[in-house]
Amino acid sequence: MSGQKWFITGASGGLGFALTTKVLAEGHPVIAAVRRVEAMQALKQAWPDLLEVESVDLTNREQVQSVAARHPDVDVVVNNAGGAVIGAMEEMSEADIQQQITLNLLAPIHVTRAFLGTLRAKKRGTFIHVSSVGGRAAFPGGALYHAAKFGLEGFAEAVAQEVSEFGIKTIIIEPGSIRTGFVANIHWTQELEDYKGSAVGKLRRWIEENGDANASGDPVKMADAIYTISQMPEPPLRTVLGGDAYGVLEAGYTRSLAALQAQKDIAGSVMLEGKTGFVPE
Repeated sequence: MSGQKWFITGASGGLGFALTTKVLAEGHPVIAAVRRVEAMQALKQAWPDLLEVESVDLTNREQVQSVAARHPDVDVVVNNAGGAVIGAMEEMSEADIQQQITLNLLAPIHVTRAFLGTLRAKKRGTFIHVSSVGGRAAFPGGALYHAAKFGLEGFAEAVAQEVSEFGIKTIIIEPGSIRTGFVANIHWTQELEDYKGSAVGKLRRWIEENGDANASGDPVKMADAIYTISQMPEPPLRTVLGGDAYGVLEAGYTRSLAALQAQKDIAGSVMLEGKTGFVPE
């Protein structure tokens, strides 16, 4: 499909930058929604006719609505921007809590709402939500990040069912670690003494000492994979990227399935006779 117009948030670094570069190289126009316009200068010089850079604060709903109104011809919307606050939940400030939910959940909700009407009217389009392995598996130290990413996946899965009949595709991408300066981009909480030797403290120190060295995801290869998936006539709802992410999810779902199956009898024992319950078609 040639000539698709893409809108990509968080395009100035990491996976977002790699995906923007890939889409431009494929000949598609891109609206890059970023906070740091200057970070896009090199790409703008390389593709002056294809790349348009918009300075957008994604936590500002009015700015999101305005940029969507300026670009009603967008075909592919990529909710990529995000970030993590790491530390025990008890260590997180009110500002940390608000920031995590606003950036990682409310912002993509508002972006989706801002573009959905025009895509529905055209009877075509694609939403790509960059979630994380942390959208289906949780680790100590990321409570609010996981709350937001789990929420994003539930939101995306429900909306996918609402809009598929209008020709709109939904793609959820679940990357594992990515070699993009992960540790440098983490915001750490102020550590409480009681948590220094806990599961949170141990994970914090492992990430600090080994996070970047062990990051295995190639952002360029991930961008290529995301682009390829976006061009499928019927892409899968979820795609896991990274051997680490796959391993975590496979192990987690194996345990979860066994635990669920062990509860079959007690689940059925509480039902009213002759009632099937809530089973939508």
